[in-house]
Amino acid sequence: MDSLPVFDDTIAAISTPIGEGGLGVVRLSGPRALEIADRVFVPGGRKSVPIRSAASHTVQYGHIVRAGQVIDETLVAIFHPPRTFTKELMVEISCHGGIMPTKLVLDALLAEGARLAHPGEFTKRAFLNGRIDLAQAEAVADLIHSRTELSLAAANEQLAGKLSARINKLRDELIIALAHIEAHIDFPDEDIAPDTHHALLARLEAAIAQITLLLRTANEGQILRRGVRAAIVGRPNAGKSSLLNQLLGRERAIVSPIAGTTRDTIEETANIGGLPIVFIDTAGLRSTGDELELEGMRRSRESLARAELIIHVLDGSEPPSAEDLQFLREFEAKKRVLVANKSDRPRRLQLEEPLNGQLIWLSALSGDGLAELKDAIRSLFWSGQITAESLEVMINSRHQDALNRAKEALGNTHRALASQESLEFVAVELRIAVSAIGEIVGKTTTEDLLDSIFSQFCLGK
Repeated sequence: MDSLPVFDDTIAAISTPIGEGGLGVVRLSGPRALEIADRVFVPGGRKSVPIRSAASHTVQYGHIVRAGQVIDETLVAIFHPPRTFTKELMVEISCHGGIMPTKLVLDALLAEGARLAHPGEFTKRAFLNGRIDLAQAEAVADLIHSRTELSLAAANEQLAGKLSARINKLRDELIIALAHIEAHIDFPDEDIAPDTHHALLARLEAAIAQITLLLRTANEGQILRRGVRAAIVGRPNAGKSSLLNQLLGRERAIVSPIAGTTRDTIEETANIGGLPIVFIDTAGLRSTGDELELEGMRRSRESLARAELIIHVLDGSEPPSAEDLQFLREFEAKKRVLVANKSDRPRRLQLEEPLNGQLIWLSALSGDGLAELKDAIRSLFWSGQITAESLEVMINSRHQDALNRAKEALGNTHRALASQESLEFVAVELRIAVSAIGEIVGKTTTEDLLDSIFSQFCLGK
């Protein structure tokens, strides 16, 4: 039997982005959702009925009215629990897009007793009402923020419960082991039989192996969620801005034969082989007395410090300058790709000393060599094919922290049990592991943890 919703107030928020658009959606959830919506809705069609009389999962045509004034022509969708996003009564009002129509509809609902929702509160209610677990709730945010088809696919797999299924199975296995340990604590006169002792150790070893496999997905999961920061650096007029435009497939940066055109950093995200790469076009690095250019280079240095990848652009039509060699040595500790630009001209760039980073000849003017550069970038962060199976259980940084704590506790549990230490100590460590794993799906949580997670959601989700 479905559990009843746990909230006694009704929340409302605009669920579509602020700005002009064809449609805007205002959402209500809570025990008074039908009553509040009914007070501002006037049916407008022959078959339209008041909200309180409408059947679940139907759409009613009419107008939103406040103080006798029509605010907008609307379609109102009605959802009765438990088959709703929050498992509560829900109403979604579709009005014309734009700042004023959605704001005035929301104001009308608030005036009738709804409360403005906090960021992520609809999804938080879905979690607290038992419709989804915490890992699935995080997947909602990942879905909204996804920037490539692969990141979208990974979010959908987590929302479908693929990661949760693995975590719940792992937690259940450990609870069984904990039950065995606690049973022997309750009956200290009965020693653990050798077969049972061996089976418990094997269960712990299997759990540690499962956690190790999950932890291996952390790097790829974080790449798909937040992208890779890649700084494009080099001397002025080497072709950095032209390369950025080629990578983005559009004219984003100003390109000029005048050296030093870029005075500030430009950030844009591109889909490189399914991975979201945040490219940062930086000001050219050189000695100068120009204050604006100096400020640009200071910001370039800041971007370089935060970058996970450097794309070092060199002018392939010229021999390397002293500054080129200086910067090549300076950045050699970073993960990088070297780009010899202007390959459509005579090639005069020769780098004799061994260098860290693959060298790719490329023409930022024509795009020749661009595919090779994209392959090189992708291979630095993701080896092999990206399969549907690999997208199923990609963990985030919160999951990674919980799993690391669980793995450490399980290691302590295994050592203590193998050396036949006190079963009370074994049980304490095992409870720590069970609790840490439960954090991932929300079976062990704190209010601070929930506030931290859902505060990152947009308003109305």
